[in-house]
Amino acid sequence: MNVTFEKIDEVNGLVTVELVKADYADQVKKALKNIAKNRPEPGFRPGHTPMGLIEKKYGEAVKYDEVNKATSEAIYNYIKDNKLRVLGNPMPEADENFNIKNDDFTFKFKVGLAPEIKANVGKDMTVPYYNIEVTDKMVEDQDQNLRRRFGKQESGEEVDEKAVVKGTITELNEDGSVKEGGIVVEDGILSPEHFKNDEQKALFIGKKKGEKTVFNPAVASGDNEVELSSMLHIDKGDVPNHKGNFEFEIKDIIVLKPAELNEEYYEHLFGKDAVKDEEGYRAKVKDMIAMQLHNDSDFRFTIDAKDAIMKAVGDVTLPDEVLKAFLMQANESLNNENIDEEYAKARPQLIWQLVSDKVGEDLNVEVTPEDVLELAKAIARNQFAQYGMPNVPEDILTKYAQEIVSGQQGDQVRQQAHETKLYSSIKNAVTLDEKSVSVEDFNKLFVPAEA
Repeated sequence: MNVTFEKIDEVNGLVTVELVKADYADQVKKALKNIAKNRPEPGFRPGHTPMGLIEKKYGEAVKYDEVNKATSEAIYNYIKDNKLRVLGNPMPEADENFNIKNDDFTFKFKVGLAPEIKANVGKDMTVPYYNIEVTDKMVEDQDQNLRRRFGKQESGEEVDEKAVVKGTITELNEDGSVKEGGIVVEDGILSPEHFKNDEQKALFIGKKKGEKTVFNPAVASGDNEVELSSMLHIDKGDVPNHKGNFEFEIKDIIVLKPAELNEEYYEHLFGKDAVKDEEGYRAKVKDMIAMQLHNDSDFRFTIDAKDAIMKAVGDVTLPDEVLKAFLMQANESLNNENIDEEYAKARPQLIWQLVSDKVGEDLNVEVTPEDVLELAKAIARNQFAQYGMPNVPEDILTKYAQEIVSGQQGDQVRQQAHETKLYSSIKNAVTLDEKSVSVEDFNKLFVPAEA
């Protein structure tokens, strides 16, 4: 067996594999013996079929398979041993003279080579970094949101914007009288906060227990059949027959009482002994907002850093034809008619993958199992917080994170951990042009520039 490599240009090469009979004959003989031993043939017991018959019936197919295996193994070993940075798979060149009856074979494969990339990520590269200012209003809004979130529902005397009202819903005639045989829901429950119509919502605000108000459920729900069906306790098919006004007699009002600023609230939110008083609480809330905004700043940095790196790298040449052939081979929906369009869409991401791999190599980025677990713990922590559990014990958090890593999310988390460490390394390597901006100005960064 002889394998040679010829470099066509910077990103294309040709691998030639020459096989002689000795390279595959023993494997063919072994495969045929295995067939004779295990596959029954008409008129013969298993293991007693003459080899001549086996060779005549299966010889060429087995030979084809073994030649293919030997060729594939030869290419793989050559690429591995010579450390060729190949993109996609080697693509065989058509050979009109191929004949399986021959003893010797020559196969040629075109290979795409990864281009040489110089990213030069270092202190000579400047990338903007936007620090978002935390305002007093942000702290106040976050305080109100947290206290509502961890507040308690209790019976109230007057309907406010967040209240839930319970009572009897009664269908009316056009003249406002009670409709005979109409709908009556004794245990009706409404949340005016979620009405689609502000005028309908206003009909309830300020009302007290025992009072009545007339509203239109169809208008209040925005003609949503599912909501109307649930509200009026009727089938969806019957909804069109009940688009008029209804009377609501308020029997109970459930209001949300925001959490009080006390030790129990502080501990639930931030953990034991983390906060002692209102001043410390507001400082913690400010830190919480700053951390959220810091994550937004880091996300913006990934965009600006990528732009800066790609500008520094410049144009990148790819083995386009080999990659197109590889993509068509791997995806049945791609063909000669649509490959150019689809490849043009995929090409920028292919280039960035090569560039980011090179940057990671230059900056010695390595992701450890501990890095992955810490990210999974952060994901778990956020999930628990969404369910009102901001201070989950560390052992439970770790157990849940381990389940994330070993489950369906595992690969995604590992990829995310790599990206996080990559951009963290880039951030440490480059020169940051730090700017303090308002959240309004920060958001404008994501608005596309007008043409």
